[in-house]
Amino acid sequence: MIPQQMKTFLHERLPERTFQNRLIEDDGRRYLEFGATDVDQLARLGIVVDSLGPRMVACMWDEESELAIGGYLVVDNLAMGKPSMGGIRMLPHVTPSAIHNLARGMTLKNAAAQLPYGGGKSGIVADNNALTDEEHTAVVQGFARLINRYSDIYLPGPDVGTNDADMKTVAIENGLDSALSKPVDMGGNRIDELGAAGGGTIIALDELLKEMPRLRALPQFANLEIPTVEALTVLIQGFGAVGAHGARVLQEMLPGSRLVGVSDILGYLYDEAGLPTAELFRRWQDDGVATRPFYAQHLADKRGPNGAKYASDPNDLLRESAFCFIPAAPMPNYLDTDPATRPSMTVDRMGNWAVIVEGANTYSPDPVRKAARARMERAVYREKGTLIAADYLVNSGGVIYAAQEHLIKTPSHLRIPAEMLGSREAVNKWLADHADELAELAGKRLETAVAYRDEVIRRNMRELVDLLTTDADMLPCEAAEQISIRRIAARESDRTVADIMDPIPTIAAGKTIQEAAAQLLSANSSILAVVQDGSLAGVVTEWDITQATAKDAPNDAPLTQIMTRDVVVASPDDGFLAVIRKLEHHGISAMPVVENGTVLGKISASLLAKRSLFRLLQSEQGR
Repeated sequence: MIPQQMKTFLHERLPERTFQNRLIEDDGRRYLEFGATDVDQLARLGIVVDSLGPRMVACMWDEESELAIGGYLVVDNLAMGKPSMGGIRMLPHVTPSAIHNLARGMTLKNAAAQLPYGGGKSGIVADNNALTDEEHTAVVQGFARLINRYSDIYLPGPDVGTNDADMKTVAIENGLDSALSKPVDMGGNRIDELGAAGGGTIIALDELLKEMPRLRALPQFANLEIPTVEALTVLIQGFGAVGAHGARVLQEMLPGSRLVGVSDILGYLYDEAGLPTAELFRRWQDDGVATRPFYAQHLADKRGPNGAKYASDPNDLLRESAFCFIPAAPMPNYLDTDPATRPSMTVDRMGNWAVIVEGANTYSPDPVRKAARARMERAVYREKGTLIAADYLVNSGGVIYAAQEHLIKTPSHLRIPAEMLGSREAVNKWLADHADELAELAGKRLETAVAYRDEVIRRNMRELVDLLTTDADMLPCEAAEQISIRRIAARESDRTVADIMDPIPTIAAGKTIQEAAAQLLSANSSILAVVQDGSLAGVVTEWDITQATAKDAPNDAPLTQIMTRDVVVASPDDGFLAVIRKLEHHGISAMPVVENGTVLGKISASLLAKRSLFRLLQSEQGR
């Protein structure tokens, strides 16, 4: 059955005719699908269409399940490659707009990492706290069946509310190559267990320590002092899957640095002399939280004015000072100038930091939130002289690790046989029989991921500082977005007609006008390729048929009387810009794609509008 909150949301936002006209029924599963041209319906769901996307939004649920199983999928953009890649979030208040925000972040993150994948995200509407472990697994399994419909355009991984074990459940249901961040016994890179995203924030910090001296060319950084490693201090908001591993990697990569403050849902700890990272990490692994248990054992009776302290409000951590602040709690609004938005802290009360390295996903394409972000950065970056490294430039370790499970293909003999899919017992036995080979595959993928994560994030930090020092008026959020969009535009400009062309109906040159009209109607096409001896002889369009009818041409007249013989064609290797110029120059809306006389498909202005980012290409070329 559909989750009640999802049912209420959809019926409040969408008119009944949308359910009548757009509902897809598939063996108990239900889908509502919207594309980039469904501007009104998407607006009702809180999603604004722009030059990047979204490409597809799906609302889906299992009508026949006893458990409430349902949620949303957003495929934002496929310019970098297909499929899109992004995690499954599982929370009771998931909405399409929230998933779109995350999907856009994945578009930019994958582009920043130069991964050949688009940006996508999905969300299960469910309250984990109200589910038993068995029910949780059953909900994930049911959702896996729902998203299997989109396996060609979406690859899921873990996110808030789901983990590596859940990705194993998805893979058991849909196949080894249908999920990312799987356990080692499936050849996976287990993002959460290895702290891929958290480690990336420390790589970014390490590189910024080298690059930030260049910022002294800007007036707000004229007095910037870069500490030695021994004097480096770090605060981490959100001591969880990202923050805890970030703290661990901090001690490994920058030994001698001090983690002076951490927070979790139970409060925050601060000690100017440095907190015991290893102990806090163990407590997080064992209990899921670290601050209050540490306080109870070490500080309850020993709090001193110059020693460690604990407070029950985790947001108060942001009052403390350090060289680097890492927001890693699952909330995007950690700072704002306006208290009405209920941020973790307002800018006027924040501590003194030289750099913010965003571990949590903070990006949103929503115009209101983008304006709020720019407002915050003007106060923090320009006025306070605090550099901000945007989330998708620095916490891409997770997607980099996950991507290797798709880039380094699973050998055919290690893929789960189709007849076993859906049976956990059968799959586990099959995995055990291939354990050594799968472990070897996992090791190869991990080795590649570690090296690529380091390369990508360091390059992003160098480019960020390059852009900021080149343009004193640019904000960090603008620089970060430009880094990703330039890569998307470059990849888009490399795509060719062959990547997006549609099939074109063909007709033999000996047919009649009436037969051509019937074929245009049945194919729902505006253009028909006329073929003679296997090669293109001409084209017939709806306009040609209309003209012939207006002039009382006999229905049984030969097609050759009205067809255009001198045909403007596209090559499968033509780029998008070349095709647009050709369409505009000749004043046509569509043309066949031909190679060596053979008709391969068609390309049209409407197809380019739907499947390419032409407006983005134009804006980038105009820079």
